[in-house]
Amino acid sequence: MKLNKYIAIAIFGLVALSCSVIDDLLTFSIDNQTTVTIPSGFPVNTAFELITPDITSNSSSEFENNNTKAELVKDVRLKELKLTVTNPANKSFSFLKSIRMYISTNDSDEIELAFLTDINSTSNTIDLTCTSEKLDKYIKAPSFRLRISAVTKETITQDIAIKAAMKFQVTADPF
Repeated sequence: MKLNKYIAIAIFGLVALSCSVIDDLLTFSIDNQTTVTIPSGFPVNTAFELITPDITSNSSSEFENNNTKAELVKDVRLKELKLTVTNPANKSFSFLKSIRMYISTNDSDEIELAFLTDINSTSNTIDLTCTSEKLDKYIKAPSFRLRISAVTKETITQDIAIKAAMKFQVTADPF
């Protein structure tokens, strides 16, 4: 009786481990980026919103490069969203109090993608906190849009160009 119990536990452990190994083998990243410009003229403590033009997802070619298809993708999550001030060269994120980013497509509702509050950075790069939202339908779409909602804590006296670099983790089903 005890032996059957140990065998059952061992089999369960092997099944759980093999599922994890298979998921790791079928998991890959898709990188995407866009640049937005915050126009000058925003006074202190002013909220502003920016909407990016459509961003091509190029997911079809990424799926193909990773030996899968869109219909086999079972889970897409944002793993990293890094913002970098690219112009002016000496500008840091000290002008921002908070930022929230949202994603949408023509066929899907907008959801929150990432955020950062109480920004206290003297660097030209910040990492946002990613939500745990499932993003399959957004990444499988031919394109998506980002909406940025932010609050300033300094007056913006010149245009600021910011690159948003996104890393999505994709897990596909083997069958």
